[in-house]
Parts: sequence; structure tokens; C-alpha cells
Amino acid sequence: MIIVLKRGAGEAEVQEINERLSQEGFKIHLSQGVEKIIIGAVGDRSRLKALDLEALPWVEKVVPILAPYKLVSREFQSGNTIIKIGDYEIGGEEIHVMAGPCSVESRAQIIETAHAVKEAGATFLRGGAFKPRTSPYAFQGLEEEGLKLLAEAREETGLLVITEVVDVRDVELVAHYADILQIGARNMQNFFLLKEVAKTNKPILLKRGPSATLEEWMMAAEYIMDGGNYQVMFCERGIRTFETYTRNTLDLSMVPALQSLSHLPVIVDPSHGTGRWNLVPPMAKAAVAAGADGIIVEVHPQPEKAVSDGKQSLTPDNFASMMAELEILAQALGRPVKGARR
Repeated sequence: MIIVLKRGAGEAEVQEINERLSQEGFKIHLSQGVEKIIIGAVGDRSRLKALDLEALPWVEKVVPILAPYKLVSREFQSGNTIIKIGDYEIGGEEIHVMAGPCSVESRAQIIETAHAVKEAGATFLRGGAFKPRTSPYAFQGLEEEGLKLLAEAREETGLLVITEVVDVRDVELVAHYADILQIGARNMQNFFLLKEVAKTNKPILLKRGPSATLEEWMMAAEYIMDGGNYQVMFCERGIRTFETYTRNTLDLSMVPALQSLSHLPVIVDPSHGTGRWNLVPPMAKAAVAAGADGIIVEVHPQPEKAVSDGKQSLTPDNFASMMAELEILAQALGRPVKGARR
């Protein structure tokens, strides 16, 4: 439920309500706007009657949140969440592009890629240091050495870093190096990991599981927010269907669906969503047209030699061409691509 306080309510009034809610076992989430204060309370709704909060003179109304996802929903927060990372804001008018290789393979590879995507207009460098793979014999990533190389690339280019964390034991380590922590599709419902990243102060990119419904996805985000971290972004990366031509089926209907139900930013991954590099630019444009707040794509200087996901990786030249097309489309929609060359 949400408790909306009347204009003029102060710290003392908020504290009294918080104490009453805490005594009844509610978790409290404060949202302090310019004009009004809203208190989100998650707990046993049957205890509301005993609290009788609407009898308090400074309470305007008490509104139950009917959806199973409470903090994620627009019922809890009507305005869009804007996540500030360094000098950038995700969730506003500007569209951000996150780009880089599937896996950090070497210093030369990640530095070359970082400069190339920076030149083309990306604002974030993506790259995997820990790589969960279907086969135990496939390349598993450079681990901390990969994180150090990503940090070095950030120093050289100014690009902020997004990378995946796959184990609760590595959260603190990855958070030390990265600007955004990614929860991969395989870990969307790894609730222990979700609870652990909730303890960090880093933004979280939550990828959709390959067979996850919209509600399951939103409930996964609820775990992170309920743990105290409100800096959550959804990432649509395709779901498993009967189609075999593409790696996954990129469900772009989730962009407006999420935006109607949730206040959190939505990012789209056309690389994993299609598995084919030639399909990435058109699906990236489609994602922008659908209203996505950002795109995350795979770029490799030599895709044919990539240790993972080479078939879905753009070359630097192809990425630059895509960025030019995205800028034209975004301008028509009245949403500039942050970092794109004007």
C-alpha cells in the first residue's frame, strides 16, 4: 500500500507513521516528492484496519497496491525513475547505448573496442569478465583480470562499465570495478544473488530469463528493490520460442508493456535477442521506436575470432553505421542519443 501525506507534513509526522508501520511488521519505503510525501508499506494488509492511518490528520489517503509487485509498480511511483550514473541519466529523454564484446579476451581487444564504440557514440562499455556458459569446457572469462582491463578501458576512454556478476561471492569484487552490475538471463530468478546485489549502491541491469513471464520478471526486480536498491533497469533480451532461425525471439512488446506497469527504465539487447549480427541494427532501431531507454549490443574488432558470440557481434564499422541511423530515428522521435556525434 501507499500512504499519501498532506502537503505540509514534516519529519515528525513521517516518523510517527513509520513507527506504527514497523510495529506491525511492515517494510517501509519513503518517496519524498516536491509537493507530497509518499510512504510505501509492504506487509500484511489485514493489519491496516488496526492501524487506522486515515484517521491521522496529516494523512491524505491510503491506497492499496493490488499488483503482486509493489515497489516496481506505477501504483507506488507514477513518475519515471531516472537513474543517475556519473554524468549520465538513464530513464529520461536521452537514449543510452552500451556496447562492447561478449567476453573480455585481452587488453588489446578491450581497449581497441572501447575506443571504437566511444568514437561512434556509446556511453557505456559492456564486457564479460565472468562468463556463465552452457558448456563447462567453453571459455569462462578472465575473471578479476578482465575486471581490471575494463577499468583500464574506462580510464582511457571515459566510458562507464557494465559487466555481469554471476555468483554471490563475487558481488563485492565486481561492484568494486563496475559502474553497473548486470544480472544475466540465467540468474534472473537466482534470489540469493538478487538479494546480495540489493545491498550494493550500484545500478542493476536485470535481464529477462529465457522463459520468464512479465510478472516473474517484475517480481525479480521487486526482490532487488525490496532489499533497498531502487536503481534497477529491465533488459529485454529475447525469450525462447519454437523459432530456430534466431537465437531467441526478441519481444519488443515488453517495452511499452513494462512502461505502462512500471516506473523503471527499459533497455533492449538485440544481440542476444536475435543471435545474428545483421539483424541487430534493424532491431535496435525498432527498440528505439518502441520507446526503449537504451540499447546494449555486442561489438568486437574481429567477430570471426571472438571466443564467444561472434555471430551476433557487430564490427566497429557496422556499429558506427548503426549509431548514425539510430541518431536520425531518435531525432525524429524527439529523443537524442546520448554521446552520438552531432
